[in-house]
Amino acid sequence: METQKALLLPSKQGEWVIGTVAVAKPGPGQLLVKIEATALNPADWKIQVYGVLFETFPVILGSDAAGIVIELGEGVQGFAVGDRVFFQGYFVDSARSTYQQYALSNADVTAKIPKNISVEQAATIPACIATPALGLFDRCHEDSAKLFPPWEDGGQGKYIGKPIVIFGGATSVGQYAIQLVRLAGFGPIITTASLKNTTLLNELGATHVLDRDLPPEALLAQIAALANAPIEIVFDAVSLPQTQNAAFDILTPEGQVIIVTQDAIDQEKKRLAPRKRAVVVLGNVSAPGREQTGRGLYAKLTELVGSGAIKPNRVELLANGLAGIPYGLKRMQEDRVSAVKLVVRPHETP
Repeated sequence: METQKALLLPSKQGEWVIGTVAVAKPGPGQLLVKIEATALNPADWKIQVYGVLFETFPVILGSDAAGIVIELGEGVQGFAVGDRVFFQGYFVDSARSTYQQYALSNADVTAKIPKNISVEQAATIPACIATPALGLFDRCHEDSAKLFPPWEDGGQGKYIGKPIVIFGGATSVGQYAIQLVRLAGFGPIITTASLKNTTLLNELGATHVLDRDLPPEALLAQIAALANAPIEIVFDAVSLPQTQNAAFDILTPEGQVIIVTQDAIDQEKKRLAPRKRAVVVLGNVSAPGREQTGRGLYAKLTELVGSGAIKPNRVELLANGLAGIPYGLKRMQEDRVSAVKLVVRPHETP
């Protein structure tokens, strides 16, 4: 097995194509994984449509994978050939991207799939849990709220009595944010979403679900009425200019808003509230400076998912393997995906 199928972006703002690339060999501390499921993320269509991040092509994208270990690199311990695992891709290195049939993963940020979830469900977890985990709970990096992680000893329930607001609770990232802050003890957990997703978000831990289409003034008034204390933290999983500015308005004078795209908060607002902080998070456990927190998270993920403390996203499986990804990304671009994670099986590629 020397070659494989991959979904390639051949040029800046080019059209996706299925191509053939080499299968990489695992280096020290790495695993070679047969990818049985990979999930789609909004970053992928934005890279293609806006022509951002890459100047050298072709590239392979994809940040979520689950599959079977087929080869161990030198020095790997705790894993064996045949293990079912999930991991976050890192498309700075195409060998670690996930829109292909085989990929490398660093063993220290790879988790075994517990028996209570499918490989498709496991593929929904990596990138979407990394974003709130690093944005809220990475004490080793400046681009974080630096809260105490709920997966560490003494972390569960540490923030009992503190309210928090999560914009975009029904997004894949938002769902994991709700679950992490629930583990950390925050309450009330107030989130915005389409109201049709209220039951799901309540089950994940949200105490109040507000209509995402409320005008900013009405939204702020409802949050103020529900919160039992001033809002020190807002996590904005949507991060449109209007949500970022509303989140900034909600905060206490020294509060923090965690955003997942470019900072679009009004400069005059910032001038008038200089102690408020906007944190832009790059949610990848392999990014420089993020590795220590990533290792800590992955050391506990199998247990957290296996116990039901962290639940995967609902899955919508797309047909045609890697060839189905462009269709799914277009749906995401057009906002035609709600409360599910789009997943493909790369080995079903025609």
